[in-house]
Amino acid sequence: MIDLRIRAAGPQDVDTVLAFWRTAAEGTSISDDTDGVERLVARDPEALVLAERGGELVGTVIAGFDGWRCHLYRLAVHPGHRRQGIASALLAAAEERFVRLGGRRGDAMVLRRNETAHHAWRAAGYAPEEQWRRWVKPLGGPGE
Repeated sequence: MIDLRIRAAGPQDVDTVLAFWRTAAEGTSISDDTDGVERLVARDPEALVLAERGGELVGTVIAGFDGWRCHLYRLAVHPGHRRQGIASALLAAAEERFVRLGGRRGDAMVLRRNETAHHAWRAAGYAPEEQWRRWVKPLGGPGE
């Protein structure tokens, strides 16, 4: 992991992150737009964690904490930089943040069809809880 820099995203990173997710993330979210990411960064400036190598964005994770649960979203590593410990470094940074904030357990949103991600999450010590099912309701607006 030579010269890997882990840092929180700022408002100046929003466009870069959105472009990165189009290349590196599996699937899309209703919040994958400028307004959604700007809101995230403004609401919780430490939640969107970036990994950079040589000034280039190579990985992301959203480490959201609502005071009750620790939620992980958008763990993504550039395809040309996978299997180099970047996801592990991002998850370690997220977990350190959660512990610092008093979090007790991290949970991750992982697409069922994304087998590559399943391997990465298992390697980091996460496991699916089959007894739970995610229920969603879009709340109006674009992307509904």
